[in-house]
Amino acid sequence: MLKEEIQKEPLNSMENVLPDHFKKTPTATFAGTHLLVDIWEAQGLDDMARIENTLEEAVKISKATLIHIHLHRFTPSGGISGIAILAESHMSIHTWPERGYAAVDLFMCGNTEPELAVPILKKAFRPSRVEVNTVHRGQVR
Repeated sequence: MLKEEIQKEPLNSMENVLPDHFKKTPTATFAGTHLLVDIWEAQGLDDMARIENTLEEAVKISKATLIHIHLHRFTPSGGISGIAILAESHMSIHTWPERGYAAVDLFMCGNTEPELAVPILKKAFRPSRVEVNTVHRGQVR
């Protein structure tokens, strides 16, 4: 799936989550949904507080469980890399403020909705362009 196309099959119901937290749809069984989000011409990519608050809000809206957030600033560019460790997997962000670019990964299993985090990212960083690629990790064949 490309360009902000969001999963259409219902995944947010507990009857679609197996005991091992794999997701089950009528067409597939898989470990989790991994959104690869590229954000271009964005603002605030060198702002630690904005990034931490955005990760916290994205975790909450996605119905995930936050365990810990760790952020690190790089110099001289001011770029920030960070990860939110979740009970359901993780979110990560790597920013290049000098290019106005951020790479964000949203990987979640269980009863979560990572696609709901994309509007939070848009609101926080006000990019001119966002590309979203969706991968179902650990597909059972």
